[in-house]
Amino acid sequence: MKIERDISLKPYNTFGIDVKAKYFARFSTVEELTELLGQQVKTNLKPLILGGGSNLLFTKDVNGYVLKNELTGIQLIKEDHHHYYVKVCAGENWHRFVMYCVARNYAGLENLSLIPGNVGASPMQNIGAYGAELKDVFENLDALHKSERIVHTFTANDCEFGYRESVFKRKYKDEFVILNVTFRLNKKPLLNTSYGALSQELEDMGITEPSIRSISDAVINIRRRKLPDPAQIGNAGSFFKNPTISIAQFDQLQKKVDDQLQSGTSIPHYKVDAKHVKIPAAWMIEQCGWKGYRDGDAGVHRDQALVLVNYGNASGKALCQLATKISNSVKIKFGIELEREVNIV
Repeated sequence: MKIERDISLKPYNTFGIDVKAKYFARFSTVEELTELLGQQVKTNLKPLILGGGSNLLFTKDVNGYVLKNELTGIQLIKEDHHHYYVKVCAGENWHRFVMYCVARNYAGLENLSLIPGNVGASPMQNIGAYGAELKDVFENLDALHKSERIVHTFTANDCEFGYRESVFKRKYKDEFVILNVTFRLNKKPLLNTSYGALSQELEDMGITEPSIRSISDAVINIRRRKLPDPAQIGNAGSFFKNPTISIAQFDQLQKKVDDQLQSGTSIPHYKVDAKHVKIPAAWMIEQCGWKGYRDGDAGVHRDQALVLVNYGNASGKALCQLATKISNSVKIKFGIELEREVNIV
């Protein structure tokens, strides 16, 4: 276990922001992590646990420890008549894990194909896409408390999953290191093709009887068309959450839009429950004129207004300032406060 000093974090975040970590180390066992946490307690420096770096925007150097999670391993721990229970270590790449499950016909993750990042971040965010969320197949997770250095097991109820939310983002923010996640996957697939773009893609592919493989392929096709590859252009995927509002608020907003824009313009939305709807943040951002915007190397993707991009040498501060300008303009035009998906460091 080697502790390095003044290491650039540019290769370790998908935005490609060039900041430095005062101390940098990797851990591939719980024992190494425990030892590293013990060392940082002596220095009184707060550790940052780094996974795939796909949901972070660095705005400054990290004056402390950055600990890279490299815990790996996938294990089928049990099965029953209906389910496979698969435990996967937090440092495993998410998409590779999904492909591992699809290849073995472990059903339930196929709609979440090609989401960037590592497995450890998936319950923190309650990741979701194309009509599915992680909580739908979550069994439990093990996490190490940073200061107590004791492993705790969290059930779905303990995690308090919400829309891109969990206790690890608010209640227990920065208190735990997720070590592994156990998924409850289906032996008999419960195929979810209700999402409009997904059903259309399957139709375009000529698929009349979908399988988990074809659904995964369709999701990959859509994501590759819609979202830029971080290996080609720095980004962290969707920067903002899609806001949920009451139906009464939506009706008022529709009237406001009718007054501001041409009559008959319908706000895209979908039903959350009997009293709430969700509006695509990308639509509002585009209506505010940000799609394709660029200021130096900081910009908004030309094809997807929800994605902020680093065209080369943008600073994290520049991207953060751009995000603030976008959210302020949406607030002024629509009266809705956008909430970030990306964590600012």
